[in-house]
Amino acid sequence: MILVRSPLRISMGGGGTDLKSFSSLNGGFWISAAIDKYVYVTVMRPFQEGIYLKYSELEKTNSIDEIKHPIIRESLRIMEFKSPQIEITTLADIPSGTGLGSSSSFTTALLKALYIHRKKSIDTHMLAELACDIEINKLKQPIGVQDQYISAYGGVTCFTYENGFVDVNPLKINYETLMKLEDNLLLFFTGFIHTANEILEEQNTKSLNLDKDMIDNLNLVKAMGYQTKDCLEKGKIEEFGEIMNTHWKIKKQRSSKMTNSQIDEWYEYALKHGAIGGKIIGSGGGGFLMFLAENPNKLREAMKKTKLEEVRFKFDFEGTRAL
Repeated sequence: MILVRSPLRISMGGGGTDLKSFSSLNGGFWISAAIDKYVYVTVMRPFQEGIYLKYSELEKTNSIDEIKHPIIRESLRIMEFKSPQIEITTLADIPSGTGLGSSSSFTTALLKALYIHRKKSIDTHMLAELACDIEINKLKQPIGVQDQYISAYGGVTCFTYENGFVDVNPLKINYETLMKLEDNLLLFFTGFIHTANEILEEQNTKSLNLDKDMIDNLNLVKAMGYQTKDCLEKGKIEEFGEIMNTHWKIKKQRSSKMTNSQIDEWYEYALKHGAIGGKIIGSGGGGFLMFLAENPNKLREAMKKTKLEEVRFKFDFEGTRAL
């Protein structure tokens, strides 16, 4: 049995500029951080012929073309199995639809496991590119490349996307700042499950049509991504929180579906009880609220009244790997 895990992620700055519709003309820049919450994929060869799939559903088929799960179907197609005899199982620490990039984490984990299963090697950059090809080109998802790359590479990482190429560089952050970030960043699940496609489709369409408001918004977000890089590398944690707060206000302008009255109420409540800044992780509409607090225990205690579940985490520096 082959067991591969791939980390989920939080976006630290510049999110949204990773879509090709924007970056192809303007260039993209963002900072992502992999966290120690994972998607796991196992691949093995069963005794009986056929394709056996175990995820939120169960599938048994003898043909790749009949597979319902789109990512599994396309991943098996590119591996060019002639007579599939394979069993694939997936589990996750956190369910999909929560804005932490689980779909792309699953894709990188599955591809890594399939390559090992076929006794082939694949480097990290190629793994991320192949995951992007499946999700964006083959499945026509209106998404960016942030999630595939951070799940493959791990770490707290800067990405520059220009001329169709993604350049990857670790954030030059010292150990003390890194530990303080882990201590002072808090994640709370809103209870709202979302699908990114609708919000991202709106952004994608407007960017392709060169909508001035959308392009200006994303250029401002990109500039704030560079500001985030500068303040984190200088250890200015509180300034990072203030940038997050401004970023959330700007991000909300991209779509009326980005937030709702309940999320706004929780956000304002957190600001009144010690949060310096925060935002919805992912494309918006639900999932996780992330806050930076000067006194995390004070905010943690106050947030108990909201009944939102906190998910504690540390950063992951291994990326997609076989266990």
